[in-house]
Amino acid sequence: MGEVDPLLFATRLLDYTSPDVTRLILRRGWQGLSRNERIGAAYEFVRNEIAFGYNHADDIPSSRVLADGYGQCNTKGTLLMALLRGLGIGCRLHGFTIHKELQRGIVPESVFRLAPREILHSWIEVETQGGWISLEGFILNAPFLAALQRAFSASDELCGFGVGTTSLSAPPVAWTGKDTYIQRTGIIRDLGTYHRPDEFYANHRQELGVLRTWLYRHVIRHRMNQRVRAIRRGKMPGIIGAALPNHRHEEPHHAA
Repeated sequence: MGEVDPLLFATRLLDYTSPDVTRLILRRGWQGLSRNERIGAAYEFVRNEIAFGYNHADDIPSSRVLADGYGQCNTKGTLLMALLRGLGIGCRLHGFTIHKELQRGIVPESVFRLAPREILHSWIEVETQGGWISLEGFILNAPFLAALQRAFSASDELCGFGVGTTSLSAPPVAWTGKDTYIQRTGIIRDLGTYHRPDEFYANHRQELGVLRTWLYRHVIRHRMNQRVRAIRRGKMPGIIGAALPNHRHEEPHHAA
């Protein structure tokens, strides 16, 4: 009996044999697609049908991310890995840290200064005949990204509101068989590649302390998600000392 490819292992986090994940793959008919189409179908599902938002922790199973219906880089990445492996596509996690400035505008200003300088980040690398392709552009769903593009159309460079890019007007986020990125310019440290996200999160945790972890899970992330929903509707919060959205200048109206 041949050995199982470690790039296809199921794990506690990559629970692609769970009923909900299995049903999703079967219902969408992804198994009947070509390899390239399978990658694209799973990628675009995670990018646009799983909203951008903040789950209660990074190290949650893919089935929980699917049930939540939202996620950020790490949790959406876990779901993408599970779907890819469930479709027979080898993949791995590449871990990093990013500067907290990338989260400015989403993290309430009252608590932003308390956030650690470096935030745990990851993207997914998928194995293709041409080599490894990096997938990070799935983090922001289209309505959220479009709202930022409208608000910051005066510049192509943005670090904040969940974005780290020098090509905001046309970031490489759609699946085309090539690398995709949306937070790349915020990277500080490279933490290496992992076949199992479980191992990555066992070795690297966001060090917040007991009190700040409780506050994040029960208070702060809910406020962050409220901001994300407001931004999707086009309501941009004001932030101090960072890129600001466009301001329309209107001439005062004079009485006739």
